[in-house]
Amino acid sequence: MISACGFEPVYGTGGTGSALRGKVGVSAPDTVDTYLLVQNLEQRLGRSSNAEYDLNVTLETEFQGQAITASNETTRYSIVGQADYTLLSVETGEIVASGNVRNFTGYSATGSTVDTLASERDARKRLMMILADQLTTQLYATVELPK
Repeated sequence: MISACGFEPVYGTGGTGSALRGKVGVSAPDTVDTYLLVQNLEQRLGRSSNAEYDLNVTLETEFQGQAITASNETTRYSIVGQADYTLLSVETGEIVASGNVRNFTGYSATGSTVDTLASERDARKRLMMILADQLTTQLYATVELPK
């Protein structure tokens, strides 16, 4: 007989994905970046009107110059983002999961002011999507919910 590997499908019957879907309330956003992050998290986890779990997320972003010309002009930037999270049971107040995710995106600052601002806005949106994907993946991989 071949023994089972111990892995369970996340979206299968009784998997973490289906167990969390529509049951997680995400903390309210207070900036444009956190709004984008919460929006992406709600798309992945489902929006909950009667949450069994509260997901508290703290977001930090930092801009870093990546390419500097001989005349000391920055032509490329990276936005580094880190989201620390805690998933709490509403019923017991117990911490079900916690951790952090970190990633970055970049954009060019060589065009006009409008081009640069549009590039920055797009990089922020991409970063929040990446962080939401990572956070959701970590939750699905690490949360052990009662059966």
